Amino acid sequence: MKFISWNVNGIRACLTKGFLNYFENVDADFFCIQETKCQDGQVHLDLEGYYQYWNYAQKKGYSGTAIFTKHKPMSVRYGVGEEVDEVEGRIITLEYDQFYLVNVYTPNSQRDLARLPYRLEWEEKIFDYLNELDKDKPVIYCGDLNVAHTEIDLKNAKSNVGNSGFTFEERGKMSELLSSGFTDTFRYKYPDKTDSYTWWSYMNKVRERNIGWRIDYFIVSDRLRNSINKVDIHSDVLGSDHCPILLEIELNS
Repeated sequence: MKFISWNVNGIRACLTKGFLNYFENVDADFFCIQETKCQDGQVHLDLEGYYQYWNYAQKKGYSGTAIFTKHKPMSVRYGVGEEVDEVEGRIITLEYDQFYLVNVYTPNSQRDLARLPYRLEWEEKIFDYLNELDKDKPVIYCGDLNVAHTEIDLKNAKSNVGNSGFTFEERGKMSELLSSGFTDTFRYKYPDKTDSYTWWSYMNKVRERNIGWRIDYFIVSDRLRNSINKVDIHSDVLGSDHCPILLEIELNS
């Protein structure tokens, strides 16, 4: 099965920059997007053969997630745990017979770290939520997780230590999750690969010079490791300040 995750940084803008061409060409079983930045009724996508699940933020033009899938889920959940009214539209969980798919847009702690406490609370809830799901069946967790986990996950590590997305606290939360029974699929396949990024600033020629961060992930339950066929970063695909990432894994829906 083929999974795609992409922070589109506004689906309406991305639609004018080739989104549908990429969507049709990649022909994924599951296509997860983050930062949709739209409300119900603002976008109509005619995606033949796909079920669509959207989680809109209450705030207009902000956050939001969606999943487009060829496979009808057993259940759909919006929110974390018992929280079904998640006002920023940051999470969707689809349940299938053999796995859970969790699509997330993790809160940014902001440049001045004003939102770091909220971010760390979110991380604790996600940790508990994913581990609870994992007790039932394997989990595929994906999205813009807004953290570069290790120094090889961003171009200028030394100058970014302590900055949003590369604080010791955020990186520590990722380490805790991975050590609790989850695998970063990209690092599993490419443990030492450098210059592999999924986000670049819009500043002049930053993307052309590949001065980026790897902050988009497919993370799976450890027991799915041997089912991973392919992991890729589609850095040549434009349309957002992020690029799509791919996971191919042997699963049945």
